[in-house]
Amino acid sequence: MIIDVHTHIMTVWEREPFTENDLLQRMDQLHIDKFVLLPIGVTPDTPYFYYGTEDVLATYSRHPDRVIPFCMIDPRMGKNSPETDFSWILSRYAEAGCKGVGEFTPSLYINDPKCLNFYKQCAPFSLPIIFHLSSQLHGTYGVVDDAGLPRLEECLQSCPETTFIIHGPSFWAEIGAGVKEEERGGYPKGPITAPGRTVELLQQYPNLYGDLSAGSGFNAFSRDKEFGISFLEECSDKLLFGTDLCHKNQDVPIVPFFEELKESRAISEKAWTAITEGNAIRLFNL
Repeated sequence: MIIDVHTHIMTVWEREPFTENDLLQRMDQLHIDKFVLLPIGVTPDTPYFYYGTEDVLATYSRHPDRVIPFCMIDPRMGKNSPETDFSWILSRYAEAGCKGVGEFTPSLYINDPKCLNFYKQCAPFSLPIIFHLSSQLHGTYGVVDDAGLPRLEECLQSCPETTFIIHGPSFWAEIGAGVKEEERGGYPKGPITAPGRTVELLQQYPNLYGDLSAGSGFNAFSRDKEFGISFLEECSDKLLFGTDLCHKNQDVPIVPFFEELKESRAISEKAWTAITEGNAIRLFNL
């Protein structure tokens, strides 16, 4: 079985809608058995489309054998306070079948007090959080960290019972040491001479996981194939397969890459299975 931990439905899109049926058809074409469906547009930082938690749950009700529903709440809701009680709505979403929170995209520092308040409240409901990590506060979306990911580390220490699953350029750019500031929001190229902060944090903190989806994830483990294959093997218990599929005819190179890994046995069957299904089953209580 293959589980994709990062997909979207886009009912409004600058090219054309990416519908429920479109997503299901692509999942069939890619031989992906189950997929996490993430709300999008819930925060004002992603203003061009909206697909909320209730929409996700409606799709889940029609395809409970395929869809793994996630919910999303903006930590600025409830009077924009670091003391807001979110437990009542987290409880309702968990009871409705939600297995996690995300994609978490507010344009705030990842260790903003309002965010920390929210993260801590997810833990009692066993709701992992999938984050989009960015390098700047303005002109984009996603929570923000500085070079070396010190704010993420503070969150991991402050919220040890909360599971953090990180995706996005500013996380995966730091798979290798010596990342330049201008590369943090993009896709660094070339060989990796030494592991970076992303690898160090994944190895050090049991509540941190990496979402391999999108171009940022694929670039991280494919830019230096020898390093990347070693990384996938050594950190296999901390990584999750994903595509970030969100529009028609989208190229998803992670799929043939992982097919080749399996056929060539470049990584162990144990590692391949952990990344493509085992870790998701464990984290989302499937």
